[in-house]
Amino acid sequence: MKPTEPIRGNQELWDELAPIHLASKFYDVEGFRSGNLSLRRVELDEVGEVRDKRLLHLQCHFGLDTLSWARLGAHVTGIDLSPKSIDIARNIASDLDIPARFIQANLYDLPRQLDEAFDVVFCSYGSIQWLPDLEKWAQLVRRYTADAGLFYMVEFHPVIQAFADTAIPQLAESYFYEDEPVEWRERGTYAEPGAHVQGRSYQWHHPIGDVVTALVNAGLEIEFVREHASCPEQLRTWMVQDESGWWRAPHNALPLLFSIRATTRASA
Repeated sequence: MKPTEPIRGNQELWDELAPIHLASKFYDVEGFRSGNLSLRRVELDEVGEVRDKRLLHLQCHFGLDTLSWARLGAHVTGIDLSPKSIDIARNIASDLDIPARFIQANLYDLPRQLDEAFDVVFCSYGSIQWLPDLEKWAQLVRRYTADAGLFYMVEFHPVIQAFADTAIPQLAESYFYEDEPVEWRERGTYAEPGAHVQGRSYQWHHPIGDVVTALVNAGLEIEFVREHASCPEQLRTWMVQDESGWWRAPHNALPLLFSIRATTRASA
């Protein structure tokens, strides 16, 4: 399999998903248009104040989180692989008169289009599984994080990938990384489970140790790595919903999210 084939396949998939997600209740675009933020409490608390900061959102989809950071006062740039997602993001920003810049790019090719540094680099929820090369990803994170800047990510915990989607938790595959992506035909989407989707998905499994090591090797200083017992989506049928509306493993038996906050030193 040529390295470009999974990336191209994922671009086609996300072009297909973008209008489905735009119309879904999951994303609640009308609620966002009326003034709501799409960000969750975890990232709001752990990122902190962003007013007047330059913020780069990697793999932003159609930009609701990016534009939410803008509503909180950040000067935002969003990056995504999907041209249709970026078109939607630009249209929403224009309709709502929210200052924002959106760039369509394969993340690994981003330096061809963007050559500046940011006070905050951000990514979240289902982002790194689409990336084959963590070391190169971490180097790009470091490149775009300004001196004394902040990198933050919140992501679904990779341990979930080891479990099958069955009524009772059952192990399905190894937790550890494989070089080749997992390929399958999508059956619906997390935002619209009943949607008819033609595209195929190509994803890579990255254990937390690999993520942290890649960031450290790229020159970032880790402030914290946190594991969270709940997540905002029902990733498996055996998850149960708690009073907050988030989902947990039975008996809180597994971590479902992890978050990392890292910084860079100011130049001497």
